[in-house]
Order: sequence, then structure tokens, then C-alpha cells
Amino acid sequence: MKRSFLLLSLALLAVGLAGASAAGQTAVSLLDIEPGVRALGVGGAAVSLADGPEALYYNSAGLAEIAGVGFTSSYTSHLGLAGYSAIGLASRNWGVGFLMLNSGNIPGYNADGTSTDTLAYGSTAVLLGFGIDPKQFPFISSLPLDFRIGGRFKYLSVANGNTSGTGFGLDLGYRMGFPDMRLGPLTIADVGFGATATNIIGALSYEDHQESLRMDLRFGISARLARMVLVTTDVELGGSLHFGAEYSPIPMLAVRVGMLTEPGATSLTAGLGVKVEGFVIDYAFVSHPVLPASHRVSLTIDFAGLNLGGLASRLRGLLPF
Repeated sequence: MKRSFLLLSLALLAVGLAGASAAGQTAVSLLDIEPGVRALGVGGAAVSLADGPEALYYNSAGLAEIAGVGFTSSYTSHLGLAGYSAIGLASRNWGVGFLMLNSGNIPGYNADGTSTDTLAYGSTAVLLGFGIDPKQFPFISSLPLDFRIGGRFKYLSVANGNTSGTGFGLDLGYRMGFPDMRLGPLTIADVGFGATATNIIGALSYEDHQESLRMDLRFGISARLARMVLVTTDVELGGSLHFGAEYSPIPMLAVRVGMLTEPGATSLTAGLGVKVEGFVIDYAFVSHPVLPASHRVSLTIDFAGLNLGGLASRLRGLLPF
């Protein structure tokens, strides 16, 4: 049964075959799926960004830079194998999120390859994050560097057939901003550097064994060129590379492309974002070298910029009468 559990988890979470070598030592979990929608459109390269409630998913230090309250929700049929949804609520300095992955009617097999009953897989994660700007404290307000720090606690539950487990993990985050600069006629703005340490402690425990959550370090840098093009990249010590760009010709529209590489696999991503009076709809496309591509959609509400009257006026302008 343990073998079928591992194979099912690997299929659902779409990690490379290299992950199987750590079976029984490192857990394969819901937390291995790249979260978010806007960030996924740029290849998941978001450790250095601090824009809205998705900061909770990638770098909790970015929560210190959120203005007002933001809510985000998304759903996808993950690689055609399972339903994956995420909900996040964040304000300045804090955030809470829920991740859910569910799939049913999956054929089960014993270690010798004999068919067994169909299996159902379900996993839920609860995220609690915080971000702190040291300059908020009067006794350290004169620091020469512009940086934020943060942390995120994760609770995870897994149910696979008759097997279930629970666990937790702790992440740390750091983000630094830099002044705008010019290179000749080119303006370089919103320059940021970010770093995260994921699962510095934590494990996933089952009835008969325990698996550690994969530890990793991730570094990222981003910048906005000519006020319209955001370029961003992340590197993980585990071997993954994320790269992407976002083009915003007008404030309400963003077009995104990206690439996500993992050991043994490369995925291309693309996305689109539309923002109207505090409401943001994001779409992301993610390819896969073997399994079907995924399409992910999210709705985000920026309560600080919410303007229901302005939205109603825009909708009335679309009517033919």
C-alpha cells in the first residue's frame, strides 16, 4: 500500500521522478504545487515581488508592504488529475490562506501490480503568515537598508484511501527594495531582492512512519523597465529555475509569459490580468511535458482600491441602451 500511496502522490503533484529517490524520507505534498495565478503567469518567479495577497504564498516578508486588505481565490483542474483551489486573505503585516487538492476514482495497485479498490486523495493546508518592516519600530527607524522580514506557519493534512497523516512546516522570508535608477533613457523601478527558507522545521506524520518536508532556499530579483515591463527570476537550491515577464501597457491590463524548470522537466507559462475598480481577474496557463496543461483562474479584491460606483458606471457604459 505504501508504494501505491507514493505513486499516486507523485502523479497528482506532478513532481519529477527524482523525487521518488527520497521515498520514505522526504514527503511529497500539496505544498509542492506552485500556488497563485498572477505569479504562475510569470513562471512562479515571485519571491522578490510584494503585490497583494499572493505575497503570502511566495514570500511572507512582502506582507509588510500590502496597503489595505486584499482577498484572492482561485481554482484549477490540476493537470487534469485533481481539483486544486486556493483562498487567501491578507492585510499589512499578516495573511491567512487555505489550499485544497482533491481527486477521486483513482485506480489502486498493490506492490506487485495487482489492482485494488479505487482510491480517493485529499489534502488541505492552512497558511498563517506575517511580515514586519523594522522601520515601523521607533528604536530602529534609522536603518540604512530598506528591507522586510517575515514568517509562515503551515499546517497540512492528507488523506489517501485509508491512509491519513498530518504535519506542519515553518518558512522564513526576506525582501529588500532598492531606489529607482536610470540607464540612459531607460528607467528601472521597483527593483527588489527576495529570499526564502522553506520548511526549516516540519514533517508529515502517518500512522506507521514520518516523512520530512523538503527544505530549500530560494532567491529572486525583479525590476520594472520603462514603467511598463516587469522582469523577474527565481532560483532554488533544489535545482529549479523560474523566469518571467509582465507587460502592462495600461494600468488595468497585464500580459504575462514565463518558464518554470525543474530537474527533468520544463514548463512554459502564460497569463493575463485585468483590473477594474479594485477587482482583479487573473488567468494562467501552464504546460507540462507529459500530462495535460493546466488553466488557472483567480478573482482578487483589493479593498483599498474598491470603487463599486466606478464599476457600476463602467458596466452601464457597456450596455447598448
